[in-house]
Amino acid sequence: MTHLERKTAVHNWATAFAAPDQGAWRQATLDLFAEDVVFHVFHPWNDLVGLGTYLDQFVAQLANAFRGLHRRDDILIGGTFEGGDWVATHGNYVGYFGEPLMGLAPSNRLEYLRFGEFHRFENGKVVETYLYLDLPQLMIATGQWPDRFPSPATQKGYTGMIPGPATQDGLQLSENDPARSDSTYALVTDMLAGLATKDEAWRPYWHDNMMWYGPAAFGSFVGIDDFAAFQVPFEGAFSFWGGGSSNNGVTKHFTRFGDGDYAALGGWPSLMVVRKDDFLGQPSKGETLLMRVCDWYRRTGDLLIENWVMVDIPDVLLQMGVDLFPGQHDVAPGPRNT
Repeated sequence: MTHLERKTAVHNWATAFAAPDQGAWRQATLDLFAEDVVFHVFHPWNDLVGLGTYLDQFVAQLANAFRGLHRRDDILIGGTFEGGDWVATHGNYVGYFGEPLMGLAPSNRLEYLRFGEFHRFENGKVVETYLYLDLPQLMIATGQWPDRFPSPATQKGYTGMIPGPATQDGLQLSENDPARSDSTYALVTDMLAGLATKDEAWRPYWHDNMMWYGPAAFGSFVGIDDFAAFQVPFEGAFSFWGGGSSNNGVTKHFTRFGDGDYAALGGWPSLMVVRKDDFLGQPSKGETLLMRVCDWYRRTGDLLIENWVMVDIPDVLLQMGVDLFPGQHDVAPGPRNT
């Protein structure tokens, strides 16, 4: 399959979810995914092995919780990384939140639930998927985010439904110029090397009026200075910072690629940090944290101007001993190595 054929296949599958028709969802899913596909999902779902498990324990749960559930994709891009063929999507599930979900009480109103997905293909089928889901967004929107975990979004940032690209061209259902895609990949990779540096070496890669759409627990920010007002203290909360492109032996990007003016990356984990200061209201014990992170980027000219970021905050809090979803999983609280 070509990049365009893989992107089209994922688009056709996602389109089946554009209306609340579970029969169409199931058939489209059977057509796209291998039977033994593995889904790596944000906490508290974690790993779901096999297509039936995904349909029964994830899709059916969402459909039960949200009447009229459907999805809206606003970014869809594809590329190759270290021999693997990938398609990455970003968007929102939407529906009437009328039944509990993972212990969260329904709001009895329309709600959005942000998602990000990375699908790896082999022989025309998806064999592995990383599924990022911003449950804290739903918790904040419905008044169920604990006050003891202060969010930067309550200060300068914004939390709520995250839009797609300002250019309205995020569904890249075309074959893009490989040279442009490679250039975007290099732009992002070079920028990553400047993170967590004393001189903020990442700054020259960004447009002054950049938009950073962060996970709900962090908030979203407009303009490079407001973003820096979040990012620099965030980095400063840790005595060590090792990202997915740093080859530290623990964190690694499972994919990172460019597609025209867009790029995407993800790691499971993508970031390893050692705490030295308070983080999300929790005092430091000097522990090491591993973060599941993914990003989508859009460039304009030679600068990055939009960045969509998701972080598995419930999993990070679990490593700090805080369980947001007791009774919904079998993962023990506390630090871990993977």
